Amino acid sequence: MNKPNYVSGIKALLQPDIVSMLTKIHEYKGQQTLFIEAESDTLTQLLEIAKIQSTEASNKIEGIYTSDDRIKKIVLDKTNPRNRSEQEIAGYRDVLATIHENYDYIPLRPGMILQLHRDLYKYSGSSIGGSYKNTDNVIAEEDAEGNRFVRFQPVPAWETPEAIDDICTAYNEALQAPDADPLLLIPMFILDFLCIHPFNDGNGRMSRLLTLLLLYRSGYIVGKYISIEKIIEQSKDTYYEALQYSSENWHEGKNDYAPFVQYMLGVLVSAHREFASRVEVLSAKNLSKPERIREIIKGTLGRITKSEIMEQCPDISQVTVQRTLADKIFAIGDYYLAGREIEKHSRHLYDICKLLPMVKLDDKFRQLVLDVRKERAKNNICRSAQDSVDLPALLSRIIREDVYKYGYNYLTVRLLDEEVSYEQAISALKEIIESGVL
Repeated sequence: MNKPNYVSGIKALLQPDIVSMLTKIHEYKGQQTLFIEAESDTLTQLLEIAKIQSTEASNKIEGIYTSDDRIKKIVLDKTNPRNRSEQEIAGYRDVLATIHENYDYIPLRPGMILQLHRDLYKYSGSSIGGSYKNTDNVIAEEDAEGNRFVRFQPVPAWETPEAIDDICTAYNEALQAPDADPLLLIPMFILDFLCIHPFNDGNGRMSRLLTLLLLYRSGYIVGKYISIEKIIEQSKDTYYEALQYSSENWHEGKNDYAPFVQYMLGVLVSAHREFASRVEVLSAKNLSKPERIREIIKGTLGRITKSEIMEQCPDISQVTVQRTLADKIFAIGDYYLAGREIEKHSRHLYDICKLLPMVKLDDKFRQLVLDVRKERAKNNICRSAQDSVDLPALLSRIIREDVYKYGYNYLTVRLLDEEVSYEQAISALKEIIESGVL
């Protein structure tokens, strides 16, 4: 392979779209640093969630699976691995923890890369951990008919130690250049690492761990709180396309780093944007949990799940989500019976529509509705919770008379970032009535 020159390569990457993403990430980094310093305790739960997601997603890309319950226990070190897949998951957990806790003391050197790879396989008993490949390998694909073909031929085994030494040296030297942005250098290095494919196994997982290591060492620690591996796993088709485009003519030193750099910068923009969104909710300390759920719903297009809400606000439980739905059902009746400014409160219909898929309309929810009703009935303002009110009949009348239709169509719809019609929102309320939980 040709010895890389990352400094000269950077100049070709200063394209408008790449520069725009760099600017966004630099802006996000400043905001992120301020919040992390001020709210370190608040972020502890986000950190734990990201560890689980990163370990699961990075292994999933390579076809390594276990159950959701098992992955959580393994990442939290509450169980021992039972099989080969879980051994490799446990190894990833340990290397990720090492990087999280010690990145300042892990310089980019061939020996350190080998040590991290050794730890990746320490539970499997495999002899390949911590050693470069001993035979040539290929990057192959399989078409729809099941035919395998070689997509890329990596560096031969005998050239691997020198090749890894060359890219580590080139990266460390480039970091000293006055105008070198690590956000450009990191994906260039990672692409070269993947093209060398230095190990018999574990190259993809090592590339993602090294990405985190280099980002953290450069001050970009968003990956500790938002799983970068999960974003890659969710866009893996685009990831492989970018990798393929950027690896063409790599052996001749004529490859174009731009597709892979653009992809990785897009991943970082997405991670920082998600972090900013979660921070906004977490920092709203004056908001109650139901109010924070509403803010999350407002900022989410399409269907949202309970787990997604709890990822953004780890202190919010499933019961809180169910309680929020119950409260909103009663609120629809309360505002109607009060007869004042009904139009303003049509937003509750949208919230009910978004919350319903997260809640199982079973006996447990029926009991929760009864508990909420007793509590709300203590306040005379909550008229629909009073014993004298037939709640299903009241809500049926509201639907029949289209009480909230005008307010929904002319106020609520204009505030939404997605198309959820009045008919869709009302159908959710109908489903709740028909389920018998009220």
